[in-house]
Amino acid sequence: MVNLSRQLAAGAPAFVRRLSTEVRAAAAPQQGDRLYRRLSALGRNPGMVARTINEYIREGRTIRKVELERCINELRKYKRYRDALEIMEWMELRKFNFNHSNYAIRLDLTAKAKGIAAAEDYFNSLSPSNVVHCVYGSLLNCYCNEKMADKALDIFAKMVEQNMVLKSLPFNNLMSMYCRLGQYEKVLILGEEMKKGNIQPDTCTYNLLMNSHANQNDIEGAERVFEEMKLENGKQCNWTSYSNLANIYIKAGYQEKAKLALQNVEKEMDSHDREAYHFLISLYAGVSDLDSVHRVWKSLKSTLAVTTNRSYLVVLQALGNLGDIEGMTKCYKEWEAVCSSYDLKLAVAVIRAYLRYDMGEEAETVLEVAMRRSEGPFVYAWEQLMIFYLNKNQIRPALQHMETAASIAHENKWQPRSETIDKFLNYFKQERDVSLAEEFYHLMKRVNCVDSRLYESLIETYKASGETMPDMCSRMEADGVELSSDIEQLLASP
Repeated sequence: MVNLSRQLAAGAPAFVRRLSTEVRAAAAPQQGDRLYRRLSALGRNPGMVARTINEYIREGRTIRKVELERCINELRKYKRYRDALEIMEWMELRKFNFNHSNYAIRLDLTAKAKGIAAAEDYFNSLSPSNVVHCVYGSLLNCYCNEKMADKALDIFAKMVEQNMVLKSLPFNNLMSMYCRLGQYEKVLILGEEMKKGNIQPDTCTYNLLMNSHANQNDIEGAERVFEEMKLENGKQCNWTSYSNLANIYIKAGYQEKAKLALQNVEKEMDSHDREAYHFLISLYAGVSDLDSVHRVWKSLKSTLAVTTNRSYLVVLQALGNLGDIEGMTKCYKEWEAVCSSYDLKLAVAVIRAYLRYDMGEEAETVLEVAMRRSEGPFVYAWEQLMIFYLNKNQIRPALQHMETAASIAHENKWQPRSETIDKFLNYFKQERDVSLAEEFYHLMKRVNCVDSRLYESLIETYKASGETMPDMCSRMEADGVELSSDIEQLLASP
């Protein structure tokens, strides 16, 4: 296996699976965990975590390591990496006794919150006795996430030399990496290398191999891997395997095979596995089986004690994609009535579906309610409405939404997408409307989007309208926009 890095040296990394259970904190905090509730209520405010923990202690409460680990685990789940890292930094200052898993998690959080260079510094600062397989694995995972192929392969080779690659996770990281880069042939090389080294594949390994065959249009190869898993390692074949197979069939257009695979998902899943319900709803939408979407949704709500925002989002997206606007609207109103925390993502999903079916008034109503119940950001919903109105040549409401978005752009550094700007510019040229083009120019100044493309369009609009053009060279100089040869030619043309 040591030669593997040379075999793959021409490659580059890709998307990587989450750290394994040996690198995670164990259980989620209980409802009565007052410390976690305080930390989760902070939002993303740097420096507040340590202050909150200290206040908690000053109130006479004691804090156990296991409680802090639960808080870290939960914060990671919601991608609040900097807050989770602040807890670990606080623990280090108070000389908490870290185990190897803690060091691995600390390394991962450092990479996510402060960047790969900071993670490398932390890794190098550890004593040799603490740099064990899970810590090496965490660094490997970081390199794969950052698409640093050479460094990932170097770390992998060191792990092999030190006899640390005894399970599938390091292989899965590299496999996932190459899948994301589209270098599927290297995933298959890794699979063969695992066999030579007698490394037992897990469910993730088999799914990655199946997807690599499928992405090379080798559906039979994907099926062979699936049958091999059932025959040689049946315990690794679970509902995720069948859902992965169903997804492969859907993408390949094999609807009936996909439906059979989905039936097996329902047989294999735990009836209390929320994620399994989510996959089923999305995949049944993929085979246009609306009845099954409703059936699985009903089963989820009757089986699980709590219906989360995430569950509502999954079904709203499925119903919207299938064109069941009546069912989607009913479901959305149900969620609005019962939700304990308003999640703007659900409103945006409904707005997109309404606009897809030319229901602009309904979309505007959803946004109005969302703006009363949420703090935003709303710019992405506004942009959806801009595009909707531009496609209908209704420029005034499109500009109104752009003006609203521009008025708060400084708060979240938002800028409109390039294709959105192009739609506005094309409208002004076609309609020869200099007044609106100038209005749009000033809006783009507010969001720092004035460039040569905008000036070129503005000049073309003036020429098409026949109106007298101001001194564009002086304006461009004032805006810090370079006078390109294309614009020089355009200005010189009659």
